Amino acid sequence: EISVLCDAEVALVVFSHKGKLFEYSTDSCMEKILERYERYSYAERQLIAPESDVNTNWSMEYNRLKAKIELLERNQRHYLGEDLQAMSPKELQNLEQQLDTALKHIRTRKNQLMYESINELQRKEKAIQEQNSMLSKQIKEREKILRAQQEQWDQQNHGHNMPPPPPPQQHQIQHPYMLSHQPSPFLNMGGLYQEEDPMAMR
Repeated sequence: EISVLCDAEVALVVFSHKGKLFEYSTDSCMEKILERYERYSYAERQLIAPESDVNTNWSMEYNRLKAKIELLERNQRHYLGEDLQAMSPKELQNLEQQLDTALKHIRTRKNQLMYESINELQRKEKAIQEQNSMLSKQIKEREKILRAQQEQWDQQNHGHNMPPPPPPQQHQIQHPYMLSHQPSPFLNMGGLYQEEDPMAMR
């Protein structure tokens, strides 16, 4: 009612006799109200405090930082699901909303990292394919050059290892006189084979 009627931010902190903490804030953010209070209170004390109260100011600053650390530790336990017994339904609802918001941010960041990782892997895959294609082309060109060199070497070796052509055949030409002087056999009726003496025939 005070918050609505006066249009003000109200924070209430209550400790039970068992030491449990109960708190209530109008804008569901106790930390902001406490930080604002500490900031204005500290600035006001700095303006009105004499120089002799420096040690007192340091003690108050220590207490302020200690309270802030305790508040952060308590919030951390709440985020981990601990010490929820003293929280009201509204505080639990606010905590749930904060966790849902944090979870959305975490999932968004995770999806972004996965998308970037997939793009990087695709880029590397494309680069590897291009490199493989270039290497395959170079290998084919090299094989073509080697085949041409091998064919050239085979032709050269074949030309050096060919046997010399055979010499032309010399046909023996017989003189007609020699043909006419060859002995000619004749058949004797008595069964004897004799050669005719060419000199006797002359």
